[in-house]
Amino acid sequence: MTTMAQKLNVLTAGDPGYDEARSIWNAMVDRRPALIVRAVSEEDVVAAVRLARERGLELAVRCGGHNAAGFAVSEGGLMLDLTGLAAVRVDPARRRAWVQGGALLGALDTAAQRHGLATTAGNVSHTGVGGLTLGGGMGWLARQYGLACDNVVSYRVVTATGAVLTASADEHPELYWGLRGGGGNFGVVIEFEFRLHPVGTRALVADYTVGAAGAAAALRHWRDLAAGAPRQATLEAVSPGDGSVRLGFVWVGAGSPDGLLAQMPAASISRLSYLRLQTRDDTTGGHAYRRYSKGHYLRALPDEAVEAFLAPGPAARSLQTYGGAIADVAPTATAFAHRDTLFEFGTGMRWTDPAEDAERMAAARATGALLAPFASGVYVNNLDDEGEAGLRRAYPAAQLARLTAVKDAYDPDNVFHLNHNIKPSAVTASARRP
Repeated sequence: MTTMAQKLNVLTAGDPGYDEARSIWNAMVDRRPALIVRAVSEEDVVAAVRLARERGLELAVRCGGHNAAGFAVSEGGLMLDLTGLAAVRVDPARRRAWVQGGALLGALDTAAQRHGLATTAGNVSHTGVGGLTLGGGMGWLARQYGLACDNVVSYRVVTATGAVLTASADEHPELYWGLRGGGGNFGVVIEFEFRLHPVGTRALVADYTVGAAGAAAALRHWRDLAAGAPRQATLEAVSPGDGSVRLGFVWVGAGSPDGLLAQMPAASISRLSYLRLQTRDDTTGGHAYRRYSKGHYLRALPDEAVEAFLAPGPAARSLQTYGGAIADVAPTATAFAHRDTLFEFGTGMRWTDPAEDAERMAAARATGALLAPFASGVYVNNLDDEGEAGLRRAYPAAQLARLTAVKDAYDPDNVFHLNHNIKPSAVTASARRP
């Protein structure tokens, strides 16, 4: 090994811990990096980026490993494992949290909740803070306080040259703009500075189930309630694919949900801690499942879309409300552009037998196609295998052009391309040459 590599904690095939380190959330991904660098410091990250370039190795960056496409692992390349950089520091007086790039959402939630504080941080505690936030970051607090990316005050970033920069509204503002929704295209974020909010420590979940016979009318009523719901409430609808639907909302923060409850049929009500809310959707079985999903953003849910959502099929599907503080932000203020979204649709499958891959993926695609006629875009963190077409769904043309300019400035050689890749102009031009 070179001197640079000798100073790093490096795993290669056959080393204890190698297979565990390369395993991620989607068991369909079974790639074998040539090197896994387990970073425990800023200097390690800088050295790993430079080592990948020195050796011509494709660079992958792993935080929580939740990306279903498996961008966290490169075949024959260098996998930069950030899980050793997982510290969270909270200043309750300033309502700030400093979160290292390998931390999981559960660590952020736990540290902030000791002081009755939180920030928008997904729905699953074992998701990586980095991947969630760089793509935008939806969560139960988003309708009150904006997406996760809206709550980032600054980023500490290792760029493609190994330089270490701070990106904020005042320093490298275009990079700051691009990191708020542009994914992992511009560097390795080794620390996030978040605003925290006084949300207390309690939450309420209300829901009720309607059989297939009454599901359409119930879903239309739920849709109409969503238009005027208080910002403390995030409404959700879930169908297993048999025509029935479970409807309800999650309430976090001050105020009373009684007015919303009065407009619903008798609901089952659960009062729980905010930390319990943030773990209730955690998956059991670790990384044992094979996974595939599809998603859409919807600006409206017309009656035809209600019928499509309830159409029978093998894949479960869900709707979650946006609006509120998400829509308060101008669509050009961040790389995340879909500020007029009212509903996020998602569908997915999980299974264990590789022989079922084609069938299960086809089922998810077919269910996603039911809502495609009503779609206005897609959450970049929910993209799977759509390539350039998916990028165009995730980013409007003006946003994509500006993101390309940021890429040109900070990663013109496309070192960071294992992501939903925004190609720099030079790479795009080269690809077009005969």
